[in-house]
Amino acid sequence: MTETTDWYGPDAATFGDRLAAARDGAGMTQGVLAKRLGIRLATLRSWEDDRSEPRANHLSMLAGLLNVSMMWLINGEGEGLDEPDAATPLSGDLAEALSEVRRLRAQTLASAEAMGRLEKRLRLMMDVSEDA
Repeated sequence: MTETTDWYGPDAATFGDRLAAARDGAGMTQGVLAKRLGIRLATLRSWEDDRSEPRANHLSMLAGLLNVSMMWLINGEGEGLDEPDAATPLSGDLAEALSEVRRLRAQTLASAEAMGRLEKRLRLMMDVSEDA
């Protein structure tokens, strides 16, 4: 089964994945990029590890320094990197495992969004019961 992958799209990559790929594509280390942005190395690492996200001013600077669009960094759409060269075709087992990882990631994101909505609903219900 041949599956086409949007390597940097939201189902296959995170903001941090795209940031790290663009930084590598620009030939920069984390230290060099952090210095050019005027931020701590730990801050850049947290962005690449998806523990936090940059503010708009840093996002704009990142896009300029890495020669990609802000939208590409955010969601994988627009001017960015081409997909990696497929030097070695993936075995059926490996392709299947990657597909399962993407499916689980999508399910996890959907579950997290559902939990957020439920938490908000519970908080509203608690506020109403406290006011009564």
